[in-house]
Amino acid sequence: MAELRPSGAPGPAAPPAPGPSAPPAFASLFPPGLHAIYGECRRLYPDQPNPLQVTAIVKYWLGGPDPLDYVSMYRNVGSPSANIPEHWHYISFGLSDLYGDSRVHEFTGTDGPSGFGFELTFRLKRETGESAPPTWPAELMQGLARYVFQSENTFCSGDHVSWHSPLDNSESRIQHMLLTEDPQMQPVQTPFGVVTFLQIVGVCTEELHAAQQWNGQGILELLRTVPVAGGPWLITDMRRGETIFEIDPHLQERVDKGIETDGSNLSGVSAKCAWDDLSRPPEDDEDSRSICIGTQPRRLSGKDTEQIRETLRRGLEINNKPVLPPINPQRQNGFTHDRAPSRKDSLESDSSTAIIPHELIRTRQLESVHLKFNQESGALIPLCLRGRLLHGRHFTYKSITGDMAITFVSTGVEGAFATEEHPYAAHGPWLQILLTEEFVEKMLEDLEDLTSPEEGLTSSWKVPSPPPASYEAAPQWDLSLVGLNAPQFKLPKEYSWPEKKLKVSILPDVVFDSPLH
Repeated sequence: MAELRPSGAPGPAAPPAPGPSAPPAFASLFPPGLHAIYGECRRLYPDQPNPLQVTAIVKYWLGGPDPLDYVSMYRNVGSPSANIPEHWHYISFGLSDLYGDSRVHEFTGTDGPSGFGFELTFRLKRETGESAPPTWPAELMQGLARYVFQSENTFCSGDHVSWHSPLDNSESRIQHMLLTEDPQMQPVQTPFGVVTFLQIVGVCTEELHAAQQWNGQGILELLRTVPVAGGPWLITDMRRGETIFEIDPHLQERVDKGIETDGSNLSGVSAKCAWDDLSRPPEDDEDSRSICIGTQPRRLSGKDTEQIRETLRRGLEINNKPVLPPINPQRQNGFTHDRAPSRKDSLESDSSTAIIPHELIRTRQLESVHLKFNQESGALIPLCLRGRLLHGRHFTYKSITGDMAITFVSTGVEGAFATEEHPYAAHGPWLQILLTEEFVEKMLEDLEDLTSPEEGLTSSWKVPSPPPASYEAAPQWDLSLVGLNAPQFKLPKEYSWPEKKLKVSILPDVVFDSPLH
């Protein structure tokens, strides 16, 4: 729940923003982190000391649903001579530490990030005759902030957000987002750490797919060269009716060349997926990942989760070789060890709090495995194989319905516990599959219909509303794959390679929505 008011209006939970000449006594009462960000805003907009704000009525730290305390909205005149149109500039307050008293973020020192280390911004083209900024971008930013708080995954420049719905709930083709550094906002040193500013850039589905198949930074650079698609400051125009590839067909050639040369930077997705060990009896549940009827899916240990997160967050391109990091015996169990316990406790059910001690889980070599994906995640298998493994990299599916993961690795990835001798290996609920280049080529031939659906099948895809956000890190990582415009098939669909003892099934969503899948 939020309300709109000038930032100088009194609020129930925080004082108004002080002007440039605020008395020292007033400034001392003003939250220091908030004051530091306001200072950067005043540097950019000295003539707008009290912009309109969307304000959370009940603050997150008082039990409200909105993590962002405020979203300020400024009018930016742009620069017509540089193809920068007039637009509205939105700036969030709350992903960083505004207060320094641990009510939201744990203070970790002045040298590191403040809170999550960033705030979000958004630039929306101003429509002719528009006298006040639309408020829907504030709710969009709240949605992204909720994702960050709940997952504790941070964004960085080049990431993409698969939203699967017009950002303003209209009929617009702008249905997804990329993230980049704000072109005007400079990093701020606050008493509680450093804050950077990441700008949301609205993109079409075709542009999102290009970012997935290649990389986000490459698509951002192309958008900067097309004034109507963003221009130098990457301003979102919700009325844009053409993709950059329709505006300039030559740009598709640049993307294709980049994919061929660089492969894909998308290193993983959160999706509806599961795996079964076909080499052991179904009733043998000891240290098994298989989800059995009447049981709960086994939970990833904190160390496995952290290893997957670090693998995907950093890219781990060490010495030009993708490397999976060794398990760190000094790291404590728990997904959110570095965060305030109260935040995580509010997000977990009692049934999910029991984490298997990492030291008690052995790595098992499996003889035969069965992989299960829903329609959207299955459609990315060719991208995983062609764009990642054939370039000597890895790709991870992390389940959003059960705490498990499937990582495909190539023979060029160091540090994996799957080997050419034992290509299927599991560490608790984390399965690794090592595929040789020869087998990848064979799989791509057999899986060709995943990207080229047969004629006569339905070609529409019903998008859930409102869809959860998704996130990807560098290399790109999409953490909520929920409505990708993928080819449509009659389900279930199965692929099998008996000589490799590998089976892949593409199943309806309902299979994964049921706890008995």
